[in-house]
Amino acid sequence: MYRKRLAESTVNMLSKMFGAILVSGPRQVGKTTMLKNVTKDISYTTLDDIIVRTSAQEQSCTFFKDNPPPVFVDEIQKAPILFEQIKMYIDKDHKKGQFFMCGSQQFKIMKGISETLSGRIGLITLLGYSLREIKNVDFNIPFIPTEKYFAERKQTLTEIEYGEIWNIIHRGSMPELCENLDFDWQMFYGAYLRTYIECDVRELTEIGDTVKFSKFMVAVAAMTGNLLNLASLARDVGISQPTAERWISILVASNIVYLLQPYSNNITKRAIKTPKVYFLDTGLATYLTKWNTSDVLKNGAMAGAFFESFVVSEIIKSYYNKGVLEPPIYFYRDKDMNEIDLIIEDAGVLHPIEIKKHADPSKQDIKAFKLLDKIPNISRGEGGVVCLYDNLISLTDMDRIIPIKYL
Repeated sequence: MYRKRLAESTVNMLSKMFGAILVSGPRQVGKTTMLKNVTKDISYTTLDDIIVRTSAQEQSCTFFKDNPPPVFVDEIQKAPILFEQIKMYIDKDHKKGQFFMCGSQQFKIMKGISETLSGRIGLITLLGYSLREIKNVDFNIPFIPTEKYFAERKQTLTEIEYGEIWNIIHRGSMPELCENLDFDWQMFYGAYLRTYIECDVRELTEIGDTVKFSKFMVAVAAMTGNLLNLASLARDVGISQPTAERWISILVASNIVYLLQPYSNNITKRAIKTPKVYFLDTGLATYLTKWNTSDVLKNGAMAGAFFESFVVSEIIKSYYNKGVLEPPIYFYRDKDMNEIDLIIEDAGVLHPIEIKKHADPSKQDIKAFKLLDKIPNISRGEGGVVCLYDNLISLTDMDRIIPIKYL
């Protein structure tokens, strides 16, 4: 049974605006399934098929004569030479919604796409199921802690039990695991990791030592929700710092991790410049760090980091599903160790967010918000504490306790 994805409406909108649409994202998050559902009336071909891929690579000029548009081409990154042909078709006919494509790499690193199809292609990133999708909530507005957002979100609320949240954080958001609760979590992620390293990573770069790369992923997973420390990663894994930097870029390019950049302008000189690292699928991170049950996880030393990673991932999904390629989200930390977990920028207004796994937030949790008031020419908007409390209530005139069900 197919579960409706919130990104479908964005794909349909982009298909009316552009000649080509590309959906990128990690493997097994449902890119092909979603696009097949959206494009059920047009032809489909996949470059996973070695014969089809050879034809695309060696006879690109005739590929779209054999597969005339409108067409859905799966795993397009395996034959980037096709982008030039797609450009020629679009420039000749000027028709919208002729080429639907997906691939497991970020569009930024797909060779030739930015130069060849600039202005001709609509882009969207798909991750695993969002909490909204898991709960069958048809609400596709990016999260922002404003009164208007909460009034709209309230119309589609569903209750989420405390234990259910930790089960979701532990099991992850991969559609296969969410739809098949009898699937073994460890076996799934063991196979996923092996395939990712052997296929996706080798496509992106030459990794000589796959054992060290696996160890590197474990070390990054143990760092989720914290500042990225390349020197520590390099030391722990036994690689050079430039190699650690290159390997992080691979995890980012394949949408496994997200680097949250610090908010800074030329006024905030005391702000640190190091990004924070987040695993976009908490299930993969719990597998790598060996938190074998949700009970052990929620009572463990990394519970706060995993809860924060989950919340940040959910907020990112709310933007990606709406077609926002670069969510306007940051964090703040200065040299005096003052920190705001998340800042959402909207029309020049900064909305501060704290993320706490407890269910009894207080004004103490938002004391760092006042730092934004000290930054010249900055407007501080509504904010709050995303947590496991049950009800949306005010902490101050500007800030609320925000239950996770409002994401």
